[in-house]
Amino acid sequence: MEQVGYEAASANLDAVFAALADPTRRAILTKLAAGEASVNEIAAPFEMSQPAVSKHLKVLERAGLITRGADRQRRPARLNAKPMKDAIAWLEEFKQFWASSFDQLDALLEDLKNTDKWE
Repeated sequence: MEQVGYEAASANLDAVFAALADPTRRAILTKLAAGEASVNEIAAPFEMSQPAVSKHLKVLERAGLITRGADRQRRPARLNAKPMKDAIAWLEEFKQFWASSFDQLDALLEDLKNTDKWE
């Protein structure tokens, strides 16, 4: 079974979720939510080298979660929330499923509670 348009959307979501799977990259995104920052500014709170932070930035950039500017010798990174919006939309589908499932479970448990009272 093949879904039309699924491959492109799946590749983007795969890259976003893979990027978000790492706690260092999530921390970098949190920092960038406050505004753009250079690699050195991003690297400061971490116990890792600047090249290691640059690798994380490349993963985030490939996923489309950040953009890199050219400001002379400084290449500031900026948050790009669009791919996260797409991931949230995908997760929303499951949120609705789980909410419905929990509502059904609540109803079942309520029925079982009421049945136990009368037996």
